Amino acid sequence: MHIVDGALSNPVVIGGVIAAAGGIAMGLKSLDLDRIPTAGVLSASFFVASLIHVPIGPSSVHLILNGLAGLLLGWAAFPALFVGLLLQAVFFGFGGLTVLGINTVNIALPAVLTWIIFGRLIAKGTPVQGAVWGGIGGAFSIAATTAFVAVSLALSGDEFLPAAKLVLFAHVPVMAVEAVLTGFAILLARQVKPELFYKGASA
Repeated sequence: MHIVDGALSNPVVIGGVIAAAGGIAMGLKSLDLDRIPTAGVLSASFFVASLIHVPIGPSSVHLILNGLAGLLLGWAAFPALFVGLLLQAVFFGFGGLTVLGINTVNIALPAVLTWIIFGRLIAKGTPVQGAVWGGIGGAFSIAATTAFVAVSLALSGDEFLPAAKLVLFAHVPVMAVEAVLTGFAILLARQVKPELFYKGASA
């Protein structure tokens, strides 16, 4: 999911920077003191999960947990995931600094979309029903992220089309795993601290 430096055209890189700056600004505006600890935990979870790469053919995949971040943080997922991506780029060379903007958009925007679509559904009904919607949201966030990455590559030139297709197919197993993990995380959070979702759904 980390697009590397030099892989994208300048218009895509610049557009990513502008979009990421807007998303981060929205996220910081909505990030109140009560949700800062949650944002820190989810940023760290994303950072660690993304470090574990599983080879699939000529590429590799990893967990993202951006759906869970979106469901708990809403727009605040943007700065939380940005920090994780920044640290990965600086300390491990994942992605790169010039593509930090587009990588943030590709991962954080699907998180926000997951919250917009599934946030209220998770806040209503029983914890089990919330977990089911959370699982669907977790899978959706990965599908949306892979689509965004594929579009970013495709917009940078026809030579990237094979890579774009590979990204889509390689992450199908990740969708299933993230669905299960997100569903169980939502179930636990609904039982232990349900106000997280009611607050997020109305933010």
